[in-house]
Amino acid sequence: MTKRVIDINCDVGEGIGNEKDLFPMISSCNIACGGHAGSKETIIQCLELAKKYGVKVGAHPSYPDIENFGRVSMSISNDELIKSIQTQMELFESVREEINITLHHIKPHGALYNDIAKDEYLAETFLTAIAPYKHTALLYVPFNSVIQKLATKNRFKVLVEAFADRNYNDDLSLVSRKEKNALVTTGKEVLNHILRMYNDKVVNTINGNYVTMEADTYCIHGDTPAALQILAYLSNELPHHNLQVKS
Repeated sequence: MTKRVIDINCDVGEGIGNEKDLFPMISSCNIACGGHAGSKETIIQCLELAKKYGVKVGAHPSYPDIENFGRVSMSISNDELIKSIQTQMELFESVREEINITLHHIKPHGALYNDIAKDEYLAETFLTAIAPYKHTALLYVPFNSVIQKLATKNRFKVLVEAFADRNYNDDLSLVSRKEKNALVTTGKEVLNHILRMYNDKVVNTINGNYVTMEADTYCIHGDTPAALQILAYLSNELPHHNLQVKS
């Protein structure tokens, strides 16, 4: 039987320092590039690990908000946001070219990711900021979101993402990190979460409802407390379900 493949991505370069352990178990990565975390040094470290382990490389731009780790919505002008995202991308690209590795995708971070999922005006601004990469990089987006529809309409290439370590509300928004049940915390729970989305094209929401969900890539946050244990569990268990992580 031919193995089915699954893409597991991870947010990295955010100051946790666990990348050496993460990279052997993932297939794509989203590297912080200075907006919420990250520096030239951390970008270099992550890119070198990506090259070593054959992991697809993505930039992970954010609201310019280190204080709140990019997880709080900002009141910022269009011009300021565009300038910040482009500055982050320029830093990332300058290092990437030094390391000589291909940019595979762009994935917005945190509150920016959530905001452009539902705000068309902000989504348009974000697409303007990353327009130079329209023909060279994929864009990771949430399922059935405003940014997915707008990006597709404007002929950006998208990959739909689901969060394997986060719980969902019925409207497919993520359960707030302020809530105690925001995270999916064990390997077994994450595996079941993934299998339901991958095989059945549904997600079991926090209210116990099954809502349509399709995804091309599944995220484990690098700063999830049990990230390493979850990824190790998945590495061991996914092959039993005829799934292998893309290399």
